[in-house]
Amino acid sequence: MDGYTKTVQDLIVEFERLPGVGRKTAERLAYYVLRAPKDDAMKLAYAIRDVKSNVRNCMHCFSLTEGEVCDICDDPGRDRSQICVVEQPKDLYSIEASGSYNGVYHVLLGAYAPLDGTQVDDLTIGALKKRLEKNEVREVILATNPNFEGEGTALFLREQLKAFKKVTVTQIARGVPSGTRLEHVAKNTVADALEGRREVDS
Repeated sequence: MDGYTKTVQDLIVEFERLPGVGRKTAERLAYYVLRAPKDDAMKLAYAIRDVKSNVRNCMHCFSLTEGEVCDICDDPGRDRSQICVVEQPKDLYSIEASGSYNGVYHVLLGAYAPLDGTQVDDLTIGALKKRLEKNEVREVILATNPNFEGEGTALFLREQLKAFKKVTVTQIARGVPSGTRLEHVAKNTVADALEGRREVDS
């Protein structure tokens, strides 16, 4: 196909599978790998190998770590009475970059999106409930993305968390533009959204 050798074609096809990468970009990436010094190309290959071998989800919050527990969960200086619930680890990083939060997190590893095949059972909601049963948590902050899937996930969580009477459930303020993702929002906007969070209806 297109005059490429099979090996080059296979590399282009793999690059095309990456999010947001079309055919032309995949071809440029393949050419970069071909033209790069072998050591540089192998660094890329080893980095991919290592991230798949070494990185896992934290046993407590499901963020990314190379040990059993992530640095945030392992930090004795964090306020464990607050849990901020986000969809993905990259959302956690956006909140951390704002410097406005000192609690711990819970990563859902997705959002409720039945049309895309993601059901509530695919999320880490069960593990979140188990954390709340320990009675040290006073507030759960819902920081799902302000889009259709994120709002649906927050609505489901609000219903599920009503059983925990001693836990206040809040949601970040919607200074975050509707339809966007936390990872794309300026850190001062994220900080304002956290500061302006409101208690949700019981």
